[in-house]
Amino acid sequence: MQTRLLQPPTIRVNLLLLRIVFVIVIVISIVNVAICQSADAERPPNIIFILADDLGFNDVGFRGSAQIPTPNIDALAYSGLILNRYYVNPICTPSRSALMTGKYPIHTGMQHTVLYAAEPRGLPLDLKILPEYLNDLGYTSHIAGKWHLGHWKRAYTPLYRGFSSHVGYWSGHHDYNDHTAVEHGYWGLDMRNGTDVAYDLHGQPTTEVITKQSLNVIASHNAAKGPLFLYVAHAAVHSGNPYNPLPANDDIVAKLSHISKYKRRKYAALVAEMDDSVGKIVGQLQKYRMLDNSIIIFSTDNGGPVEGFNSNFASNYPLRGTKNTLWEGGVRGAALVWSPRLTKLPRLAEQTMHISDWLPTLVEAAGGEQALANLSAANLDGMSIWTALVTDGISPRKTILHNIDDIWGSAAITVDEWKLLKGTNYNGAWDGWYGMPELRNPTDYNWDQVTKSVTGQAMQKLKMLPSRADQIRLRRKATVDCPTKRGASCNPLNAPCLFQIIKDPCEQNNVAKQYPRVLELMLKELQLVNATAVPPSNKPDDPHANPRFWNYTWTNFGDYSDTKNNIISNSPNLIQNCI
Repeated sequence: MQTRLLQPPTIRVNLLLLRIVFVIVIVISIVNVAICQSADAERPPNIIFILADDLGFNDVGFRGSAQIPTPNIDALAYSGLILNRYYVNPICTPSRSALMTGKYPIHTGMQHTVLYAAEPRGLPLDLKILPEYLNDLGYTSHIAGKWHLGHWKRAYTPLYRGFSSHVGYWSGHHDYNDHTAVEHGYWGLDMRNGTDVAYDLHGQPTTEVITKQSLNVIASHNAAKGPLFLYVAHAAVHSGNPYNPLPANDDIVAKLSHISKYKRRKYAALVAEMDDSVGKIVGQLQKYRMLDNSIIIFSTDNGGPVEGFNSNFASNYPLRGTKNTLWEGGVRGAALVWSPRLTKLPRLAEQTMHISDWLPTLVEAAGGEQALANLSAANLDGMSIWTALVTDGISPRKTILHNIDDIWGSAAITVDEWKLLKGTNYNGAWDGWYGMPELRNPTDYNWDQVTKSVTGQAMQKLKMLPSRADQIRLRRKATVDCPTKRGASCNPLNAPCLFQIIKDPCEQNNVAKQYPRVLELMLKELQLVNATAVPPSNKPDDPHANPRFWNYTWTNFGDYSDTKNNIISNSPNLIQNCI
């Protein structure tokens, strides 16, 4: 018979105490984690909005093309939401005005073409814009890059519209290296640090300047004073001046020898450099422990200019049309949103969304339902899609006005599955399908680049990068393919055209004759919307804007009345010093 050894009372008591302490520690840890998660959910997120300029629908890897390497952008897309039903305006200024105001351009006077550098106008000053709304919620707002919403008076420039800093340029484009802008026969330097001319940045590539400023903003941000709103508005991949329209880095161009067309290869180098910038920004957010409490949006401002349009070589394949047309190639944007606050990741987001929706969407993400409710008096066209994006719910948006331009006689609107086009731009010269299905086989795509990219590494540390199999499935879903056989033709110069846009994303089959009642209702809807439009605010160039009056710089010419004393000598030496 075995004798049972009894533990001394003191040992039994100590063991019991250890068990109790262990249980208490576990409970406290669980409570702390719950508290921290709750606190993270309540903390307003940092918002990083990266806007590409003139990027084509087919120029990012996550949309099905393997021709241009975009591993950092793709890693964000595969770890977040690919916005599949996302629309922008067909050209720069209208899109940027919609982003900043939450209003359709027809309601701000910004609906016709772009704002030229010599025009004495800008985004109306009585409109409150996105950074001002976010500042009211405790944010600090910064912009790096392109403005293009007016500079004829200082009050129209970024530092007077809610941004605390701006390094970039005021007009619609410039040369990436010398930073001068050629427009309507005028020529002058356009690069600013705040309101000062940034002569010291001459020779530094614009993408590099924008990236460095973005990294500096992140590094110097004081989280104790509130969250960050950083608007990164790239020059890339807009063409530069006529003497050097595609100012790409030669070393990057050399690495893209698989692209046979040289101008397309140079365009691709601009895209690749922008992708590298995205990776550096994500890496900087991670370094300063801001990434896990951030929302990152990547979007184009309009469709890509194809086959020499604007001296550029983007691709919107297989979509129809180009930049500054109302076809899908001009208005369906390549875009994504990433955040740990989103659920059911990754996925192809089918929520219908317009670029004007970002203002209320981000206000709700930043300040909740109360902040969104406070927007009710602003009479916005934009709608908050935040809850629908987070939960994979139904988008409240049913109608998208793509634009109405009564000067050029073009208009387009989508309601649910139906899209109406009435009239077109350029007399129909750019109404076709452009580009070829180059390198769209999944086996051509370099998956290892995604994993090894700066963004891919950051996503892995957050355990948000999905498996290779899930990435492949998501990319396959995001790839738009259209049949080679086309249906009834469409010439919107002769008669309005109607498309079932979800079934027919490439606008190949005009069903206006099949559905006359739908066509009638769509025309009436367009007429009702047009009745709310304000006149376009475009004005002739003001000769006082000529940079030669202002030391060969583009400036806020409307703040000054006397130009005679500002004309400098045409001496080559003096001009050399000015640029």
